[in-house]
Amino acid sequence: MNRIKMNLPKDHHFDAICVGESTPNNVIFSTDQTLHIKAKGRGNHCRTTLDKYGFPRAYLSRKKSFFGFQTGDVVKAIVPTGKYTGTIIGSVACRKTGRFDIKNKTGVRIAQGINHIYCRIINRMDGYEYFNEKISNNGIPPMTKVMSILP
Repeated sequence: MNRIKMNLPKDHHFDAICVGESTPNNVIFSTDQTLHIKAKGRGNHCRTTLDKYGFPRAYLSRKKSFFGFQTGDVVKAIVPTGKYTGTIIGSVACRKTGRFDIKNKTGVRIAQGINHIYCRIINRMDGYEYFNEKISNNGIPPMTKVMSILP
């Protein structure tokens, strides 16, 4: 049997196929992207923010959703006029006034005060953050057939 020994990059998706007794002798990588899932939580039960001495500083709203949106939803906003004219896609931070902030996947605010009527939900907040990453590994192009990963 012709075996090829390859040094795979130290990534989770490569590690997952290399462990355990159920590892097959033939492994075929048939994709060039991976789905990353990150746990983000579903909100905070505490409705009061405290200062460093433990005294109440501000009170949060008792509601978690406004105008059908919840903080953390991924939205597409098509803004016709103003400072942020154009199409904006990102995670929304809701306010009860209906003017929302939109952040990109790294958490940087890219638009502020966008009216809720311009927003359409792409993905509802379910406690996780999802994003695709293109694989560009050292010498392992997509559709590579690895004959053996065992020494």
